[in-house]
Amino acid sequence: MGMNDFSKALLEWYGLHGRDLPWRHDPSPYHVLVSEFMLQQTRVETVIPYYERFLVRFPTLESLGRSEEDEVLRYWQGLGYYSRARNLRKTAQECLKTKQGCLPFDAEELSSLPGVGPYMREAIRAFAFDLPAVPIDGNLIRVYARLQAKAVSPNEPKAKKAAYDYFMERLDSPRDFGQALMDLGELVCLPNGAPKCDACPFGFCCKAHQKNHETAFPLKKAKKTSPAEKRSVLLLLDGQGNIAVRKRPAHGLLASMDEFPNVLGSQKELNLLAPGIEPRYLGKKTHVFSHVKWNMDVYTGTGVVPDYDYMPLSKLKEKAALPTAFAKLLTLLDADAR
Repeated sequence: MGMNDFSKALLEWYGLHGRDLPWRHDPSPYHVLVSEFMLQQTRVETVIPYYERFLVRFPTLESLGRSEEDEVLRYWQGLGYYSRARNLRKTAQECLKTKQGCLPFDAEELSSLPGVGPYMREAIRAFAFDLPAVPIDGNLIRVYARLQAKAVSPNEPKAKKAAYDYFMERLDSPRDFGQALMDLGELVCLPNGAPKCDACPFGFCCKAHQKNHETAFPLKKAKKTSPAEKRSVLLLLDGQGNIAVRKRPAHGLLASMDEFPNVLGSQKELNLLAPGIEPRYLGKKTHVFSHVKWNMDVYTGTGVVPDYDYMPLSKLKEKAALPTAFAKLLTLLDADAR
């Protein structure tokens, strides 16, 4: 198959089967920027409502750059990986300060912005500016590995380089080309189970398909199990409808997000954090992060502890950047009140 034939087949397939996604309706640089930050490590179906709600509140790069961090985090609440939200806001601020209020298209300038790595740089150049670029992620490495029957690992830099070179040689209409490859990987050249080769525009020339060994490529990544931490969390009330909450440190897991009193360990360690409080057990909750799992024993009690603020429970979700790991615990408190 010639290089031009490759692009033609791909783009014809995309015209018929491409996904209808809101950021594709108006692929302005700002819309692409927001969507790409949100799509990092998060599925499209999850992102869509957050994206639409975020743009209602922050419709322009300027409105985001002049916003307060706490408000941005509130509109991000539930998406996780909150450093993305901070970097997105910082990028907007940097553009207002040094880029004449515009997102740059130059590769070096893009790479200098907070949170913009090689993948996002290529995605912005292709999707926002229709410049010759191909953002390489696991989807595209999988498509490349099967087309060429290459036993490569998705994590290897050489695999990314090989996939990039392969697709760049066949590139046409960068915006649609890159989106089409993404959709092909998501809808047809599936990562788990058998790919839908009958629906693929390259079924007749895919080397893995010809060998009937589609699932052998690329090499499987070794699955990592997240270590588990036992945590005890205290939903501490002051008797007047307020709950204890404070901001976490500026670095590390859930940086600068709000948290309830909690400790690594059991009720014994919790008693040291809140002496004089008689905690009452509410139940268990689990939350899985990308690299660690929290097994939480949840307690409630009445009293005051130092270094925590007290916020009306009814206003907590509106006023605080409360991560999902802690927000889900409130269901135990609601059940206890019934």
